[in-house]
Amino acid sequence: MSISTQVDLKLKLKEFFGFDKFKGTQEAIIQSVLDKKDTFVIMPTGGGKSLCYQLPALIQPGTAVIVSPLIALMKNQVDAIRQFCQDDSVAHFLNSSLNKGDVIRVKEDVTAGKTKLLYVAPESLTKQDYIDFLRNSNVSFFAIDEAHCISEWGHDFRPEYRRLKEIMSAITDVPVMALTATATPKVQVDIQKTLGMKEANLFKSSFNRDNLYYEVRPKQDVEKQVVQYIKQHEGKSGVIYCLSRKMVEKFAELLQVNGIKALPYHAGLDAKTRSKHQDMFLMEDVDVIVATIAFGMGIDKPDVRFVIHHDIPKSIEGYYQETGRAGRDGGEGNCIAFYSYKDVEKLEKFLQGKPVSEVEIGRQLLSDVVSFSETSVCRRKYILHYFGEDYEVDKCNKKCDNCANPKEKYEGKELIVMLLKVVKALNEKHKGTHIADVLAGKTNQEITNYKHNELELFGIGKEKDSKVWNSIIRQALLKEYIRKEIESYGIIKITEKGENFLQNPESEMLFKERDYSDLSGPIITSSKPNVVDEQLFKALKDLTKSVSKAKGIPPFAVFQEISLQEMSLHYPLTMDELKNIGGVGTGKAARFGQPFLDLIQKYVDENGIERPTDFVVKSVANKSALKIHIITSIDKKSDLADIASQNNIKFDELVTEIETIVHSGTKINLNYYIDEMLEEEEQQEVFDYFMEAETDSIEAAYEEFEEEYEEEELRLMRIKFMSEVAN
Repeated sequence: MSISTQVDLKLKLKEFFGFDKFKGTQEAIIQSVLDKKDTFVIMPTGGGKSLCYQLPALIQPGTAVIVSPLIALMKNQVDAIRQFCQDDSVAHFLNSSLNKGDVIRVKEDVTAGKTKLLYVAPESLTKQDYIDFLRNSNVSFFAIDEAHCISEWGHDFRPEYRRLKEIMSAITDVPVMALTATATPKVQVDIQKTLGMKEANLFKSSFNRDNLYYEVRPKQDVEKQVVQYIKQHEGKSGVIYCLSRKMVEKFAELLQVNGIKALPYHAGLDAKTRSKHQDMFLMEDVDVIVATIAFGMGIDKPDVRFVIHHDIPKSIEGYYQETGRAGRDGGEGNCIAFYSYKDVEKLEKFLQGKPVSEVEIGRQLLSDVVSFSETSVCRRKYILHYFGEDYEVDKCNKKCDNCANPKEKYEGKELIVMLLKVVKALNEKHKGTHIADVLAGKTNQEITNYKHNELELFGIGKEKDSKVWNSIIRQALLKEYIRKEIESYGIIKITEKGENFLQNPESEMLFKERDYSDLSGPIITSSKPNVVDEQLFKALKDLTKSVSKAKGIPPFAVFQEISLQEMSLHYPLTMDELKNIGGVGTGKAARFGQPFLDLIQKYVDENGIERPTDFVVKSVANKSALKIHIITSIDKKSDLADIASQNNIKFDELVTEIETIVHSGTKINLNYYIDEMLEEEEQQEVFDYFMEAETDSIEAAYEEFEEEYEEEELRLMRIKFMSEVAN
């Protein structure tokens, strides 16, 4: 008689965990393990995967060995299971963080039969000492957590996972359980093949998390948007993912100076600091963790209310895994990603120098991320389609930005027919980007190499460019007229549905996709309309003229109009707020700012103005090494051409940097350099011009002097003028 028939699983669930009923397929999964069957579990984050191996481990004799990829994940899981049991020895981990004494104690508890769950890193499992120890222990079953790490097509491939089958076989012959929250059909097959569990009982839950809201925003004003968002959701827990450790540190510091309780988390921090920051987040001593993807796997915090991606992830699996941290309790979970194609190009550069197959896989995964980011169709449908699941768009209930704000539609019947004809003409042997170029009639090296520019159908859709055709291809994939051969790195094939459509075309509406390459302004709208207060603007302009007359300098040397407009939009009331106005900076704020702050305060009080809550975004002090080097080099009277060369920038770029430094209120003395270029009388002539001019425009000065001076000379003289007069 099997163990599963000897125990009432619901009673055991209540006894160990205090729950009255199982979620979804948990009970069937646990029975499969107790019946000594290999078991493969694909279940989204928050679905209760951990319980699927925890309960059978607690019920059975012996110790379940749980292979887990991260030390932080193991610690979190061990701490969690110990909360449900009286004796801490019920769960242990073996990894590189333990000293010899710790390892001895763990082995003693396992040997004594006290330990029901032993978490092991895959690297630790390769050590002969551990293999010998486990071979002589009573292992009940193996569970491979985060099993997608096995597959090269998974988003977090770990080569050491490839050896697990061989190692487990060397230890003992017991059932194997594989668990993952993210597995495309391709990854699923790869996992089963590598672990030798093709006959395993498969339990695949829906990937849909209907409480999550998905949104992609253009990557502009990110700092301001994120600070505003967190301020609007004060006290709620959130995770911000960044690709680099440097950005994690920078962004965490930015949030801190804006009064947000935030901490960084990345692999560059020592283990003690990482553990401390993780615990502070779990204990709600901080609201926000800014992290690389080193954070989050298995973190059991049910009430994370938002997950923000500062940088677009490397794959849809990675995005799904990371957004899965939100709303695990079934409550609110907002997932916002900032997208710029420049970030994708950076990620492509990281692939350089890797093996060809790895580069092709990486590019394919990135291509899918671009498609997801730029698509105008339901984002939930896109994600679920990616994982091989059908989904009716109307079920989204406006829980993604595209369904909440549907894009314009147009008739696409003829376009899909064109697409399918070209796929056929290319013998179903090419990727989407190549097909799009053929349709658009775009000639490039690849097109000419294949002589596809000589095809009769070349340029059949030239009224639309390649970008639009790529959008049509993405939508045709979702509508299943074509499919993508993953094993062949994205080659497009026609489906049976596509063949039928070619024979009998019918109306098919397509979405006009959003162009993320040329968007201005943030998507977020503040509590106050993004409109300049004309009355305040006029008052500030009059004040600028008064100050300029009193100081004997032109108005633009006090504050330029663009700065006055920003003041009229945001109503700064403190020096810190004023410093964050474009074109003001510390120097100008200190020199000219107080009367402007007084005027704005009086105006706000008299008119009952409600200031935008999103404005006060203090920037972290500028510690730019380039800025410091430029200032110190000019102090030493170094030649400007030499400074540009030392910093590997063009001369024109150096002048722009110096203009920015002066614009923020820092004095720069370029007399030593300008004296070599211009006579004293010439300098005085240009200086006098700027003193009388209504604008500091170089174009206007160039015309005024009828090209007597070079643009470079005028720019340097403007720097001299602003530095001496305005700062």
